[in-house]
Amino acid sequence: MKARAIAVLGTGSDVGKSMIAAGLCRLIVRAGMRVAPFKAQNMSNNSYVTRDGKEIGRAQALQAQACRLDPHTDMNPVLLKPESDRRAQIVVQGTVWGKSDARDYWTSTTELAERAKDSYERLAEKFEVIVIEGAGSAAEMNLRDRDIANWAAVEQADARVVLVADIDRGGVFAQIVGTLDLLSVEERARVIGIIVNKFRGDPTLFDDGIRFLQSRTGLPVLGVVPMLQDLSVDQEDSVAVERARQLPFDSTHINIAVVLLRRMSNFTDFKHVALEEDVRLRYAERPQDLAGADVVIIPGSKNTLEDLCALRQAGLQEVLHKHVESAGELIGICGGFQMLGRRVSDPEAVESGGEVEGFGLLDVSMVMMPVKTTSLIEAQPLHILEGPLPLIQGYYIHMGVTYRGNDGPCFQVSCSRDVSDPTGGALGEVLLDGAVNCTGLVWGTYIHGVFDQPNFRRAWLNRIRRRKGWEILDLDVSESVSRRLDGELDRWADHVAKHLVLQPIFRWVDSGNAVPDERM
Repeated sequence: MKARAIAVLGTGSDVGKSMIAAGLCRLIVRAGMRVAPFKAQNMSNNSYVTRDGKEIGRAQALQAQACRLDPHTDMNPVLLKPESDRRAQIVVQGTVWGKSDARDYWTSTTELAERAKDSYERLAEKFEVIVIEGAGSAAEMNLRDRDIANWAAVEQADARVVLVADIDRGGVFAQIVGTLDLLSVEERARVIGIIVNKFRGDPTLFDDGIRFLQSRTGLPVLGVVPMLQDLSVDQEDSVAVERARQLPFDSTHINIAVVLLRRMSNFTDFKHVALEEDVRLRYAERPQDLAGADVVIIPGSKNTLEDLCALRQAGLQEVLHKHVESAGELIGICGGFQMLGRRVSDPEAVESGGEVEGFGLLDVSMVMMPVKTTSLIEAQPLHILEGPLPLIQGYYIHMGVTYRGNDGPCFQVSCSRDVSDPTGGALGEVLLDGAVNCTGLVWGTYIHGVFDQPNFRRAWLNRIRRRKGWEILDLDVSESVSRRLDGELDRWADHVAKHLVLQPIFRWVDSGNAVPDERM
């Protein structure tokens, strides 16, 4: 029997659709049903690599984890990765399909819609329940005839809909009533309830609001979900970034500054580090934000050349050189690694075209190429020599070839499949990744997730502690961080279950009978 589907649509972007969908995925799988996530089209530079070396949005990878599944490209068949305000790379079923500006994209969605439909049908044949996540607003009137992520997906799946609104940003009544008023009669009939998300304080203070919404819309409010401030899971929006921007450094912690790039990608690379008890991690936008940092990290970028030029114009180059001259540690990941080298060339306009001088702190140069390297990898650290270290696990998402000069490599990599050697070496099962200068304090790598494993993370942090003259900490300190993160999805699901009336959702996915909430 074809799967039943519940769709999580929103009154706008960043209202919490991804997390509500993830919570429902975990609750449904805990109820004993086979469930999978689906988002026809996503827009994000925060992505993930599947086991077969394909690329999907990070939110659908999280939702797959909530379903206790390996992520698969059918869960997010179309991924848009913005390179500028008007241009994006288009990834279709895990591989680069092309790139387009906004106007051209919206005039050519027919083929992408068919690919998305195919992906959904494959999932619907394998699973009992599909949790669909919409994109942006459920009432994007100017895009209604071309939008493949909201009502087109709902209608294909014959789904029932829960509408999510964000009370934290204000205007929640207008969000909900306005969205519902813009729906067609047929669309509105599919909506089985409203979720008010991101509430701060005592939810009972919104009881009058619930009564108004139910009276005005004729729909049940399934619940008011309070903020869960310390939730630590991979999210596609930059909630964690905003939370950490103003975090002050102090003399009792390892102070780490992550340079905030306009086209920053995969900021989830730092979630484990940020939770370590001896770390203060903040995101730095201005040169003065780096003051007091023991370590500066330049993260990945979806437009390396433009972000590099922007950092130079903002005065970051001089600050980074002074940081290195004063024996501070400087790390580049993916695009950040490329920026630390001598030059970045883009002869085929893979991103923005041209050639830009790098910061000249590593003896590497990089040439952009149209073919994207995506792979899960395992790697042995070569530059952190603090006793025996097990293999770390991570993934590649980058385009181009990097040529290393006199600097040594950082990792010896064993690939999960054959990929082009990102350091310019020969193809093979083993390759060398990254570069490190003679001091060992300036290094870069293409490995996303390099800090996710507790062994490497603690060895690296203890190396910093030794430089500061502090005692080292036991591995269990970092292992406790990983254990905490492993349980976060269940904690979030418990939070959702506590604050929502779930009967209408479960009646639909279990029996096809979406009965309204008895509180109406």
